[in-house]
Amino acid sequence: MTGQRKILIVAYPGQGNINPSFRFASRLMKMGVDVTFCTSLSGVRRIDKETIPQGLTFAPFSDGHDSGIQPSTPLEQYVSDFATCGARAVAEAISSAATAGQPFNHLVYTTAIPWAARVAHAHGVKSSLLWCQSATILDIYYYYFNEYEGFISSNKNNPTFPINLPGLPPLTTADLPSFILPSSPKEHDFIISMLKDHIDMLKKAPRILVNTYNELEVESIKAIEKLEYLPIGPLIPSEFLDGKDSSDSSRGKDFFVKSEDDYIQWLNTKPKSSVVYVSFGTIASFSMDQMEEMAMGLLESRWPFLWVIRDSEQAGRLSKIEEVRKHGMIVGWCSQMAVLSHQAIGCFVMHCGWNSTVETLVAGVPAVVFPQWSDQATNAKMVEDVWRTGVRVRRRESDGGGGREGD
Repeated sequence: MTGQRKILIVAYPGQGNINPSFRFASRLMKMGVDVTFCTSLSGVRRIDKETIPQGLTFAPFSDGHDSGIQPSTPLEQYVSDFATCGARAVAEAISSAATAGQPFNHLVYTTAIPWAARVAHAHGVKSSLLWCQSATILDIYYYYFNEYEGFISSNKNNPTFPINLPGLPPLTTADLPSFILPSSPKEHDFIISMLKDHIDMLKKAPRILVNTYNELEVESIKAIEKLEYLPIGPLIPSEFLDGKDSSDSSRGKDFFVKSEDDYIQWLNTKPKSSVVYVSFGTIASFSMDQMEEMAMGLLESRWPFLWVIRDSEQAGRLSKIEEVRKHGMIVGWCSQMAVLSHQAIGCFVMHCGWNSTVETLVAGVPAVVFPQWSDQATNAKMVEDVWRTGVRVRRRESDGGGGREGD
């Protein structure tokens, strides 16, 4: 065996996990580390092959959902199948490498797959969690499963109740992750068990690689003595960190299939800080009524806008679609860091997922945030009240939607 270190990265196939773990893999490889990347076939098939770091080895496996999760498939079933098939695949990858005399030195696993740490432990391989959300969020989950569950649960129906956790900013119940609140759908109940499994696995392997940086979450990083946070962020394409002009090359840095729309050329025609960029990630979906509200709000702002709408049929049903296309541009997807780094962008309207939050902070673009679920309400709290880099859309009491008029 050579002296080169070998790392196995196991990633949940969602874009919010694959993008940061790919970027982490790229950095390891630049340091001379041999990296193998393990995820489902559906995740690998969605990756733009031109963006794969040279020398990266793949170990894909079938989880029975090779075309990705379908609308008729319950999320719990999808996650369970991924765990069952993934555990077998990871065990086989570790055993095969050891048999070949080239064992893995370490396993890195992302958010949503704590079982990977258990497989590593069973095979005598050290592991670290690559947490693809904020350190603050992991702290909240740690506290919830260690002494604070009763306190939080007894006040979960009061959205304004103050939640003060050691080392964290002052929160209210409404600022907590959605999975521990009564508004969370019943079909997401299994996620609580998965999160508890994450926390329990940290007792065996407390090292956490987190997509953040000291200046952003200095108190949260050191809030819990039993956890060893290693901030390795921001995990964004390196060209956006070294200050180079990446308006051309960056289009190949989105690991998933790229939009063919020439949005960069369109942005080049707009004045500095004049364009509103609107994108709500890969999971959030909205009713036509809410889409109409967004369209009217954008039109009434009188600013040009670049709006990402994944469902082209839904976009085509907008009542003022011609007027929308006259004043703005709709795309199915885009390279987000290329957009946020463009001088024409003046504001980002987003869901406040962690990757988007980090990217807009790095780009220095103020945000209007409309959180939907998971960690997004907590991130929105940080954006508005702690970092003061944006404002949050106030929900209507009638239907929980966001009105075009704002505050």
